[in-house]
Amino acid sequence: MRKISNLSIIFSFLLPVLAQSVDNSRRNALTNAIQNASPAVASINVTQIQRYSVNPWYEQFQRDPLFSQLFPSELSLREVKSSGSGVVISPDGYVITNDHVVENASIIIVTLPGGKEYEAEVIGVDQLTDLALLKLDGENFPYVKTGNSDNLIIGEWVIALGNPFGLFDVNQQPTATVGIVSGKDMDFGQQGARVFQGMIQTDAAINPGNSGGPLVNVLGEIIGINTFIYTGGRSKQGSIGIGFAIPINRALKIVKELRSKGKIVRGFNLGIRGQSLDSRTARLWKMKSNRGVIISQIAPNSPADKAKFQYLDVILRVEGTPVSSVKDIYEIIAVLDLRPGDRVDLKIWRDGRIMNKYLILDSL
Repeated sequence: MRKISNLSIIFSFLLPVLAQSVDNSRRNALTNAIQNASPAVASINVTQIQRYSVNPWYEQFQRDPLFSQLFPSELSLREVKSSGSGVVISPDGYVITNDHVVENASIIIVTLPGGKEYEAEVIGVDQLTDLALLKLDGENFPYVKTGNSDNLIIGEWVIALGNPFGLFDVNQQPTATVGIVSGKDMDFGQQGARVFQGMIQTDAAINPGNSGGPLVNVLGEIIGINTFIYTGGRSKQGSIGIGFAIPINRALKIVKELRSKGKIVRGFNLGIRGQSLDSRTARLWKMKSNRGVIISQIAPNSPADKAKFQYLDVILRVEGTPVSSVKDIYEIIAVLDLRPGDRVDLKIWRDGRIMNKYLILDSL
């Protein structure tokens, strides 16, 4: 009996230890990252006021002057609600999300884990990069730590956190999906009014409502802002394992300017005038290509002047892209979202030699 009693005592001590061991075995870097980052993930509910016509024929005949006189249009207002995700990036309540999540919003309600709601103030938006900065009233907010999106490794684990299909509102907690970094530096150029450059590709499931939420690494650090997915066709909406996020390093650069100025200043000055290189001039100068821009004028004290560009230099490439006109140069700079103070690398032809040059953009 004493042996049985001793065994009972031993098991009574071992069972809690074993239980703790089993519990610990369920925890790993991914679960820890989710636990650390989740308190900073927000649900964003947006109310938009939209105008609509109460005349069912208005859209079809709105350009017919006779119809407009006989049947004047009557426009009414209606509320349209939508939702997305966001992430708190500072203890004083700054929140990053996508511009398309809060676009044309009349009211923005941000809900944090646990269910506490805040009416958010829009500090600034940038349509070109699809980013928006919001501010919550208060202090000591949980916030996500920042990672470095410049040193991502293809194949490393990542987690998409957010509010897909409004599921955050079910239990006031973000949902998590796990995947890897499938690609990086993915350039899509200009898509409508937006430009998507250097995007992170992931197979972590991203669905409608995840937009604006964080993509975090296994340390729980934010490395990107989930932005859009590839669905395989217009009729399909769900994730097929191809999602894209704005790198956090790029996002923070935009956020810094939004926070200080409330907008993004993109006006820039090169200080040159030029004309397109033609095949006759290219043959005369014994150039191998007839694509380029001949500098015909350089403004004093301009970026081109400071960089010691010369009259009749021929600009061949801007940031690695061939150019044929001054318009091409400006479009490349705009697509790359380069702004005053940024460096622009150029390849030029001068007196029979190919040279690499750079200049620093100046404001208008």
